[in-house]
Amino acid sequence: MNVLITGGCGYIGSALLPKLLEDETVDSVTVLDNLAASTPRNLMGLGVGTPDHVTFQRGDVREYGDVEKAMGDTDTVIHLAAITGADSTHERRAETFDVNYEGTENVVRAAGKLDVGNVVFASSCNLYGRASSTDIDETTEPDPLNPYAEAKYEAETLIRDTQTKYGFDATALRMSTNYGYSPGVRFNLVVNYFVFRALTNRPLTIYGDGSNWRPFIHVQDAARAYKHAALHPGSWPQDIYNVGANNQNYQVETIAEIIQDELNHDLEITYLRDEHPGPSYHVNFDRLAETEFSTEYTLREGVRELADQFTNTHQLTAPLPQ
Repeated sequence: MNVLITGGCGYIGSALLPKLLEDETVDSVTVLDNLAASTPRNLMGLGVGTPDHVTFQRGDVREYGDVEKAMGDTDTVIHLAAITGADSTHERRAETFDVNYEGTENVVRAAGKLDVGNVVFASSCNLYGRASSTDIDETTEPDPLNPYAEAKYEAETLIRDTQTKYGFDATALRMSTNYGYSPGVRFNLVVNYFVFRALTNRPLTIYGDGSNWRPFIHVQDAARAYKHAALHPGSWPQDIYNVGANNQNYQVETIAEIIQDELNHDLEITYLRDEHPGPSYHVNFDRLAETEFSTEYTLREGVRELADQFTNTHQLTAPLPQ
C-alpha cells in the first residue's frame, strides 16, 4: 500500500509517519507539506529520501498541481494539512477557508482523478461548539463557533457529497483535543501549554470559570486512529466518527488541577472570568467501538510524559512559548 499524508511534518503527522513505516503492509509514504507551520527536522531518522520508503514533497494543498503530483500511485490519503489553532482563525478567516476547505476540495478532486481507494479526513470535535448536552454523538447537529470549525464542517460535507461521484471510500475523524509529545509538538494546545507553564512555575490561567468541557486524546493515539482508518477502511464504514474515549472528557478547570497535582502542588491557578472560554462539548465515543480501535493513554500519563520530555531530553524541535 502507498500512502500520502498531507501536512505530514506537523504535530500528528510526525507521530503518524513512523507508525505507518513499521507496518509491513505499507510499501511507501509520501509527505506533502508547505512547511509554513512545521519543519523537516520532525522527520529526521525516518528514511526521508530513501527510494521506495519515504518521499517528501514541499507543496501546498491550495495548489492543485502540488496535490496531484504528490498523489501519484497512492492507495490511501490521510488529509491532515490545515490551519489549526481554532481561536486564532477569527483573524484569518479567508486564509483558513482557502487551506481547510479549498485545499480539501483539491485533495478530493485529485483522489477522484487518480483512482485513490480511500480518503481519511482530519476533522474535529471543535465543530460541536457550545453544546448543552453531555452526550454529544455523531448525530448531534454541529454548531461551529470559529472559522476553523466552519471550514472543517463544510469540508466534511464536501467529502460526503462527492465520494460516491468519485468512487472512493472516505471517513472524517472528528478528533478530540490533542496533547502529548511528538517531534512536531505544539504549544498552543491547553494541556501542552499548561505543562510548560507548570514546569516554569508560572500560573495556569483559565478563561471563564473553567467549567467548559473538552474531550482529550494523546497525539500518539490520534496517530494510531488515522493509521487504522487508512489501512483498514472496511472497519470504518461510517462517514463520521468521534475519536477519543468517554472517560477522557474533562472540564478545563480539572485539567489545571490534574497538572497541579502531578507536577507542582504549589502552582497557582488563576481565572479571567470576564474572558470568553470558547467552545464547550462533552462527547460520546460509542460509535468508535464499532471499528475495534480504542485509545491507550490516559491524560495523567501524557502529562508525566510531557514533563519528562521537557526536563530530561533535548529533543523538542518546536519553539517554546514565551
